[in-house]
Amino acid sequence: MKVRVELDRCIGAGHCVLLAPDVFDQRVDDGVVVLLNDTPAPESHAAVRESAVACPASVIGLTDS
Repeated sequence: MKVRVELDRCIGAGHCVLLAPDVFDQRVDDGVVVLLNDTPAPESHAAVRESAVACPASVIGLTDS
């Protein structure tokens, strides 16, 4: 799995951080997502997929690698 985020469209809701904290974090100053790991381990894939679905701005993109 390969993860990408569109930083300029992120609204800082933080759903991704709550669901997959090993892959996503937020900037302190504005809450915009920080991608910690763009190739997460297989055991994190379900949480990352759930994060992409839960993101209210739909800024998380996933591709199979």
